[in-house]
Amino acid sequence: MRRTLAYLLRIGGSIAIVAALVAQIQRTIQNESAGKGEVGFVVQNFFSFFTVEANVIAALALFVGIFTLSSRKSDSQGWTIFRAGATTYMATTGVVYNLLLRGIELPQGATVGWSNEILHVIGPVVMVLDWLIAPGRRPLNAKALWAIVAFPILWAGYTLVRGALVLDPRTGDPWFPYPFLNPHTSANGYFSVAFYIVLIGVLIGVVGAGVLRLSRAGRRS
Repeated sequence: MRRTLAYLLRIGGSIAIVAALVAQIQRTIQNESAGKGEVGFVVQNFFSFFTVEANVIAALALFVGIFTLSSRKSDSQGWTIFRAGATTYMATTGVVYNLLLRGIELPQGATVGWSNEILHVIGPVVMVLDWLIAPGRRPLNAKALWAIVAFPILWAGYTLVRGALVLDPRTGDPWFPYPFLNPHTSANGYFSVAFYIVLIGVLIGVVGAGVLRLSRAGRRS
């Protein structure tokens, strides 16, 4: 029963996330680059959102996970850590978006309503359910948390460096994926940005620790 439900979650979840990403990037390109010849810049911006990157990772985890379910063996430790990271990033995305960003227009063009809900609500729920239900995961110790938080740290560094060095060719202004990461518009500049980075880092660490704890709970197939 658990394996069947995991199949349904992974097949449906991967299809839904990919469809949502495709619909949103099409809308973004149409709205942001129409007549401006900056498709490449717009696409780079789209894939600079943590939400988008988290959903790409989640879709990959779900799709590959369809095939790992056919094996009765436990998942490898590396694959379990990858799944744990995908679950952590999606859960964090859901929490941050619905607490801080819902209702705020982001610089990605007009939002596709159903796509937005999949990327920020349904996707995170699917990933958490998959982590709880799907057989095969190995128990992970606290050391795996370093592997999970490595990607968000790299993303934050990339975001700040890119924002400082790459200007929007259409406006000449720095471009940041989220308002709270833009030192030019934040109330206290880089101090505000640093506060939010630390806050989100702590949240990712807490969520990741919870995900790791769940990996050691209950019976594992």
